[in-house]
Amino acid sequence: MKITVVCGNGLGSSLMMEIMIKKILDAEKIEYEIDHVDLSSVQGTHSDIFIGTRDITTQFSVKSGMVVSLNNVVDQVAMKEKILAAIKQLES
Repeated sequence: MKITVVCGNGLGSSLMMEIMIKKILDAEKIEYEIDHVDLSSVQGTHSDIFIGTRDITTQFSVKSGMVVSLNNVVDQVAMKEKILAAIKQLES
């Protein structure tokens, strides 16, 4: 499972989200590969799931893969629910 976290500059919020997502997936014992990129690099990135805040995810589209839009980067409960739902959908 390849996951890409996207933010405006590819630094602050995407790195914070990446760390939180790793904790969620490790706790669920889900195998993954994760990286973070800036908004301008997302089009050239291949991934199963792209994750970003709502304001960022409305600024890009992907040819393949699923986009998960988060309302709040510090809401770990909502983050976990949305990511696990996306993984489940991909696996079915």
